[in-house]
Amino acid sequence: MSFQNHNDRREAALAAKKAMLEKFKNKAQPRLDPKVAEERAAAAKAREEKRIEAEKRRRERVELEKLERKLAAEAAAKAERERQAREAALEAKRRKKEAEEAEIRRFEEEARRDLLNAARRRAGRK
Repeated sequence: MSFQNHNDRREAALAAKKAMLEKFKNKAQPRLDPKVAEERAAAAKAREEKRIEAEKRRRERVELEKLERKLAAEAAAKAERERQAREAALEAKRRKKEAEEAEIRRFEEEARRDLLNAARRRAGRK
């Protein structure tokens, strides 16, 4: 029994692969009936047309989904803008109401002060 080194084993494997490939290449093709070949060609053509139609439908569906996503995103952005506008309007109303209440309180305090001053003046005259 002889020991082979790695190169010898690799060369033998490559030779075996090459021989198998040559055997496959040189294998005679079975003769097909022209009618069977024509049927196969027609079936292949039908499959290809069906595949093309399916690809066309898929592309249309993808475009439709893309458009739907775009419209949904625009609607969401519009809703967000409307929400922010409502919040800003409510905030402006709240600030205006607070300012009016502060002004009323200031007028009331001035009126109380004026009444107290008037009462003191009257008390000082008597």
